[in-house]
Formats: sequence, structure tokens, C-alpha cells
Amino acid sequence: MGVGMAEGAPYWMLWDELVVGGAHWSGLLRRGTTLRLTDVAGGGNVSVLFYNYDDRLERYNMADTLKAQHTAYLTRACVCYSDMGRVICSITDDTCGWHDTLCGVTNASMINAKYGDARYQERRNEYHRNAYDGFLNELGKYGLGKRDLAANINFFSKVTADDSGTLTFHDGHSTAGSYVDLRFEMNTLVVLAACQHPLDPATRYQPKEVRLTTWHSRPAPRNDPCRTRCPENERGFRNTEVWYR
Repeated sequence: MGVGMAEGAPYWMLWDELVVGGAHWSGLLRRGTTLRLTDVAGGGNVSVLFYNYDDRLERYNMADTLKAQHTAYLTRACVCYSDMGRVICSITDDTCGWHDTLCGVTNASMINAKYGDARYQERRNEYHRNAYDGFLNELGKYGLGKRDLAANINFFSKVTADDSGTLTFHDGHSTAGSYVDLRFEMNTLVVLAACQHPLDPATRYQPKEVRLTTWHSRPAPRNDPCRTRCPENERGFRNTEVWYR
């Protein structure tokens, strides 16, 4: 963990933290704050889930997010919808350009089959971790569990599909220092794991670290590009604002 002023962050930064490769993290991001995820070394992947902190039955909905914005991936000016039609957060800046929404996360059997068995008992902090168990470890801190898992976002990873439906992982898509800014439109429980993407072709277990930087940013103004991207987003923002009246 590192604390200090991250490069490019505003002077009113709240905190700055380094999540090592393979580790998991969770926390409350309040309405009107921005979280920057930075791929420190390049080639990283951050699997993320979002929940309404004040009513955790409400959470990120992949299908509504993609359908409302007529897209299969996320980038600048996209928003993330909840299953109640509200905007959870907005992508206000993005130097990477494409974030995977379709491929899910690794689990223990996948990691063991691909990279070999490396347990904590023998390897201590060098043991092989996976995003599925990382999610469950974090969710348990808030009274949530397996039934609360949902489709996640894989930030910094690009996956495309050809006409036959075959998925292709684009190795090296995210370069060192790439970042994405998430402005939160509601009080949100963020759960993340800095683990390799399920389709990562690497033959070695080498998850990359990610830096988390947060600052005050205020909710979206009326002319915000995320709000005006499409009529559906305007309605989603209004639904969120009604929640906070």
C-alpha cells in the first residue's frame, strides 16, 4: 500500500492506495467522488463489481448497461446501470479505450489448470489467487455471498468476437500508466480483484498491480457527456437523482 499524491490527481485527492497483483479490495465510494484505476505496469486486469451501498440488493446490471447504450464494451462517456435503472457510476476519462464486460473472472480450478497449484501453505504470499474467491472474501465483509455475485467488468482488458462468436483476447491492450476514471453517482460498494483475465494467454501466473486514487468531483452536471450520450442515460441519471431527493 502506498499513500501520497498520485501523478495527475487533483490536489483535493482523498486517498491513494496500491493493490498488488492477485489481491482483492473493497470499499465505499460516495456519491460525488471519483475513483481512478491505474494499470501501473501495463497488461493489467481489474475485475470489478458495484452495489448500492445503502440497499445492497441493488447492483450493477451488465445487460441493461450494454443494451441502453448500444455497446458491448465500456469506455469514456459510458455509464454503469444498476438493475433498478439507476446510474451507479460514469466513466469520465479513459486512456485505455476498451473495457471487457462479457468474460467473467477466473476461479481456483482455472488458475490451477493453467498455472499450476501453488497454495498458501507452501508459497505464503506468493500463492496463486483468483478473482472469484477474492470477490467472495470481500463480499463476506458486508453480509453478501455467492448469491450476490453478478456479471462483472474487466477494466483494462479488450476482448472482441468474430462473426462465428469466437472471442479474442487482445494481449498488450493496456500500456503502463493507462487509467480509467469512475465518477460515482450513488453511494457505492466497490469490490475488485487485481487478477488475470480468464482469456489471458500468458503461460505464467503474473497478475499486475493497480493503483486506486480517489478525489471529490461532485455529481454530474446537466451538460455532462455521460448524461447526454443517449436519451436512456438522461433517464438513468434522473432515476438516480430522485433516489437522493
